[in-house]
Amino acid sequence: MSAESFERFLSRRVLSMQESQTMKITGLAKKMQAEGKDIVSLSAGEPDFPTPENVCEAGVEAIRSGFTRYTANGGIPELKKAIIRKLKRDNDLDYAENEIIVSNGGKQTLANTFLALCDEGDEVIVPAPYWVSFPEMARLAGATPVIVETALESNYKMTPEQLAAAITPKTRVLVLNSPSNPSGAVYNEAEVRALMKVLEGKEIFVISDEMYDMICYGGVRPFSPARIPEMRPWVIVSNGTSKSYSMTGWRIGYLAAPKWIIDACDKIQSQTTSNANSIAQKAAVAALDGDQSIVEERRLEFEKRRDFMFRELNTIPGIECTLPEGAFYIFPSIKGLLGKTFGGKVMKDSADIAEYLLKDHYVATVPGDAFGAPENLRLSYAASIEELAEAVNRMRKAFA
Repeated sequence: MSAESFERFLSRRVLSMQESQTMKITGLAKKMQAEGKDIVSLSAGEPDFPTPENVCEAGVEAIRSGFTRYTANGGIPELKKAIIRKLKRDNDLDYAENEIIVSNGGKQTLANTFLALCDEGDEVIVPAPYWVSFPEMARLAGATPVIVETALESNYKMTPEQLAAAITPKTRVLVLNSPSNPSGAVYNEAEVRALMKVLEGKEIFVISDEMYDMICYGGVRPFSPARIPEMRPWVIVSNGTSKSYSMTGWRIGYLAAPKWIIDACDKIQSQTTSNANSIAQKAAVAALDGDQSIVEERRLEFEKRRDFMFRELNTIPGIECTLPEGAFYIFPSIKGLLGKTFGGKVMKDSADIAEYLLKDHYVATVPGDAFGAPENLRLSYAASIEELAEAVNRMRKAFA
């Protein structure tokens, strides 16, 4: 039998899921680089800065001291206390130790939550553009993602009217990602309160993904729905050390939520991966409790890059960008390029544009259809100004 014929034995949940397009494009770009191609990659969702030295030293010390065995399933007390201090210091949120769980990266915290809260027939509201894994995690848990499309004109933010229209008796969860991957949009306090007003009196949970909370620009600060007292029992805050501290490979994510949800996530995690890496947990303590000035230095560098990309991309005919308020992505509309012919091929959608840029001009981007926005591209500006300038020059040439 061929390999394809065995696919019929796969579970419905696997067959219903899509492969991560961001990982796929990044992998292809790395393969081309290994072949000697001069690729400028704007596809990766990770900072280009190294992990801070004090964090690395904490990891090395954990190894030297023999801290290499299993830990408590939900994380070491030392790290939970550091997370509690961080949430108070940076987010004005108060949590107890039994309301925190540490997992193997932000993806696991979110997957645990979907599995804990969702059943077959439930619906999960996901504003688009969305991070690629949100709808797939909902499907993995047996739920149906309900996509709410937003527009460039609203800075890719969902309105209260759109939220109200998407709610049905089957709605179980709303996903709110601020700052947003991929658009960089940040919901301010008034906008969050208006959305939460729609949920008043309804038994709907809010998964608030705040992974990029320390990377915001122009004085903008995200507002967590967990700060609204009446919403607190219904909000699950997801965060981690990956983006703010350049620790993507260390795989430390965490949840802050009511104890009964944390207990459920702890049960799921105990039967899947068990505890997060013990060495990385010690390093995360150093990251959260250490000198935070490096986070600010890097944020300022990201802001310079954001301003450069916003300015330069908007000079290319057919491309239109909003100014990102957070994260390190810019999400240009390429609507003005669709239907045109480049490289002898008519560009039907963002996948065509991304393929053309990578194969003909050696610029790796991620097509917007992976994020529920087929008329956009996601470009990461987690690269040097020199690399960004080279990428923009190649794009300008590509679409001349």
